[in-house]
Amino acid sequence: MSLYAVLGHPIDHSLSPRIHEDFAALTGRIVRYERREVRAGGLAQALSALAAEGGLGANITVPLKGEAFALAARPSARALRARAVNTLSWENGVWIGDNTDGLGLVRDLTHNLGWPLRDRRVFLIGAGGAAQGIVGPLLDAGIATLTLFNRTPERARELVAACADARVHRATTGGPAAGPPYDLVINATAAGLSGALPAFPDGLFEGAMAYDLMYGPKARAFLSHARAHGARAAEDGLGMLVEQAAESFRLWHGVRPPTAPVRARLRAWLGGYEL
Repeated sequence: MSLYAVLGHPIDHSLSPRIHEDFAALTGRIVRYERREVRAGGLAQALSALAAEGGLGANITVPLKGEAFALAARPSARALRARAVNTLSWENGVWIGDNTDGLGLVRDLTHNLGWPLRDRRVFLIGAGGAAQGIVGPLLDAGIATLTLFNRTPERARELVAACADARVHRATTGGPAAGPPYDLVINATAAGLSGALPAFPDGLFEGAMAYDLMYGPKARAFLSHARAHGARAAEDGLGMLVEQAAESFRLWHGVRPPTAPVRARLRAWLGGYEL
């Protein structure tokens, strides 16, 4: 039985084992997929142990994506662009790193939700690891502009510089949202966990679609705020979670599993929550 795991801290809440077990059943494979608690600084040791047990792959979650990038013997072009790794594959005695977060987001937006991205104006809240993983694929999808808004301006400036793309720029704080209305507002922060949302530019959500990378009740504060301030649609990141996992599964097993039944089962298992 092939061994895989998701590594991070905290990890008890991770839905990855349930998702990958469903994928395996749908594609006729038998896999063993575990949660493993790994704190910052402990990834190298955890990966050595996984490889010694015959592990063939690992998903990486907070706070280890940057650490995984540094440890990957061969990072993919996507991982290099994001400078973060969420998927590791054991090949020929080394760990190969990739990043499937952005692919998962774009597929959820365009395929599952029917929100086309070409020529759209996107406002991205956050400049940390989650944001780093999605910027490249959003640009590749043909968006018109990407405006970064972050609590710490220096982080936003660093990400703008790393993108080296004229479509990407940093938002100023306060005042109205500059320029024409935004088509899509994405929250890539964990601010919703405490309900203490930052002060957004005036008029930001008017007529826009709002998307939170978090899922379930954790996304409720941001999405409720967006609706109350004029957003015409609001969705959480459960679809992204499943789609990025499907890309990891494809890297490991050579087949992309169907995702619609897995999304539906997860939503039902989580209680069909209201956002």
